[in-house]
Amino acid sequence: MAEALKYFFNNGKEVEFHLFTLAHFLPIILMIGVILLIYKFRDKIINYKHEDRIRFALAFMLIITEMSYFWRLVGVPELNPNPHEHLPITVCGWCVVFCSYLVITKNQTLFDISYFWLFSGTIFALATPTVITYAGPTRFRYYQFWLEHTLGYITIFYMIFIHKMRPTYKSAIKAFVALAILTVIAYFANRILGPGANYLFMAEGEDGESIVNILPKNIPLRMLLMGFVVSILFAVSYSPWFIKDRKTKKQLNE
Repeated sequence: MAEALKYFFNNGKEVEFHLFTLAHFLPIILMIGVILLIYKFRDKIINYKHEDRIRFALAFMLIITEMSYFWRLVGVPELNPNPHEHLPITVCGWCVVFCSYLVITKNQTLFDISYFWLFSGTIFALATPTVITYAGPTRFRYYQFWLEHTLGYITIFYMIFIHKMRPTYKSAIKAFVALAILTVIAYFANRILGPGANYLFMAEGEDGESIVNILPKNIPLRMLLMGFVVSILFAVSYSPWFIKDRKTKKQLNE
C-alpha cells in the first residue's frame, strides 16, 4: 500500500503525458460537458433554494485543489520541493484563489480579473500542459492539474449563466492592471532569486513542448511580445460581449 501511494503521488522518470492524446482532450471535454449542463439546467439552479451550497462546494473544491499541490510537495521528499520555485506568483494559481472568493462574494472585480486571466493566460496551460509531462493518468499530479485548470472555467461560466455576471471594457482595464502588478512582482522575483526562477515564464521557456517556447530569450523583447499577445487575447475575450452590446444597441435604435 505504501509503495502504491508513493508511486501515485510521485512523478515518473520518463515521459508519461503526451500532447493531443485522449489523456489531454478528455479533461477538456469533461469541462465543456459540465459547462453545458450548467447552461441547460440554469433555470432550475437559479430557483434552487440551496443554490448557495453549490457555490460553497465549488469554492471548497477550488481551494483544496490548489492547496493539495503544496501538500504533495511537502509530503513527498523525492520531489525536492524548492520554495524559490513555488512562490504564489502564477496566473493560474491566483485565478483559483480569486474564483474561490468570487463564488462566495459575487465580487465583480474578482470576476473581471478571473475572466480575462483565464481566457488570456490559463488557456495556454490547457493547450500545452507541459508541467505534467512526467505525470500521466496514474499520478495524482495529473488530476490535480486538470482540476485546478478547469474548475476556474466552470466557475466563470456558472457565474455568467446563474448570476448574470459579465465583463465590460472597464473589466479589461482592471484585469490588465492586476496582471501588470503581478508581472512586476514576477520580474523582480526572477532577478532576486536568480537562475532557476522563471515566474510567468519571463526568464525562459518551459521544459517540453509549449507555445511559450517560441518567444525570444531576450527579456525586454520577450516581455514586450507577451504583453502584445495578452492584449490581443484580452480583446478576443471581450469581443463576444462587444458584439452582443452592439446588436442590442442596434435593435433598440430600430
